[in-house]
Parts: sequence; structure tokens; C-alpha cells
Amino acid sequence: MLPPFLRLGGPMIWLILAASATALVVFIRRVLHYHRAQINSMEFLNGVRNVLKRDNVVEALSICDATPGPVARLVKVAILNRERGQEGVREALEEAGLIEVPPLEDKLNLLATIAQIAPLMGLLGTVLGFIEIFTALQNKSTLANMQDLSGGIWQALICTAAGLAVAIPCYAAYNYLVSRVNAIVLDMEKAATEIVNIVSEREPSETAGRDNYGSHPGRPTEAQAEKPQPARGADLPRGNAR
Repeated sequence: MLPPFLRLGGPMIWLILAASATALVVFIRRVLHYHRAQINSMEFLNGVRNVLKRDNVVEALSICDATPGPVARLVKVAILNRERGQEGVREALEEAGLIEVPPLEDKLNLLATIAQIAPLMGLLGTVLGFIEIFTALQNKSTLANMQDLSGGIWQALICTAAGLAVAIPCYAAYNYLVSRVNAIVLDMEKAATEIVNIVSEREPSETAGRDNYGSHPGRPTEAQAEKPQPARGADLPRGNAR
């Protein structure tokens, strides 16, 4: 047996219930997704920095692959594009950010739409209830009693209440999810700035290691390599001719 509000709510109550179920599924899925996506970015970056200081790029990439979320993927993009220089890394991060943000906002528009149309569906159910009331009045004329009118009145009140009951939590849930998205995007921006600095710190040491090839023991420097050597025996004193 159906609860009274379902029996008396009319056809619109089923649409309102379907919208509320959809909103609940969207909210739960988004909360779980954001819980996996948001990490302790500073702790993660400190680990990556320590690994990169040892010039272990493979281990740094493995850490990024093992860590979920857009922050880890941005850091991986920066490491893979480290040879392009600071400006090249920034461009790569901007392109990756444009790819990572839309999935975070997925389904939020659906939740906002349900929050907006739920009161309108309730209003439509109210109007249908009043139509039922006036139809009963027209058919029964002056013989209409409260029993004939109560069905339309119940439908009008239940639909209005149900529409508001769905819209209010949906609106609150939408604002909560938007705040989670903003927090994740802020972490992405901080991580992008930090990883650019980390990559920039490694560039001078790598450049010095490539250019100063004469620092290795036993290897001649450029000046020594280019300096002409005297011919063997040229500076020896000549003996007197006999």
C-alpha cells in the first residue's frame, strides 16, 4: 500500500520523486569523486621534490601515476615537459588544466537544474489540483461536498511541499559541491606554481653538468684542449756540435 502523500499527490509527485532520486545519485557520486581527487598537495609535492633532487625522474613519475587526482596529473605533465624550459612547462600546465577542470564540473549543471525546476513541478501539481477542484465544483454544482474537493486540495498542497522539499537540499548540495570544486582548482593552481619552481631549480644544475664537462678528474677543460702544445724537444737545449 502506498503512503498517503503518494496516493494523494497526483501524477506530478512521481516526477518530483524521480528528480529527487536523480539529484541524490549525482550528489553521492560527485562527493566520492571529489574525495578521491583532493589530496594533500603540499605533502605530495614535498615527496616529488625530494625524489627529483636525487635525479630519479622515473620514481617521480611513478609517484604521480600512483596518486589519484588532477594535482598528480598536472605534476606529471610538468615533469614530462621539463626539457622545454620554464615557459614551456607553464604552457603545458595551462593546456592540462583546461582538460582537468571540466570533469570536475561534470553533472553539477544537472543538480542546479533540478534545484530550479523542482518548485516549478510542485507549482504545476498545485495548478492541476486546483483544476481538479474546479472540475468537481462544475460537475456537482451546489451539491459538491468536502469529500469531492479534498482530493484536489491534497494534491495541491502535497505537490507544493514536495517541490520545495526537493529544491532546498538540492540548492544546498549544489553550493557545497561548487565549493569543493573551487578548493580542488585552488590546489591545482598552487601545485602548478610549485612544480614550475621545482623544475626551475633543477635546470641550472643540469645545465652546469652538461656545460662544465672539464670538471671530471683527468678530463681536460676547453682552455686546456684548445691551448697549443709545444713540439716535443723544442725547448730542450741544443748540444755543441762536435
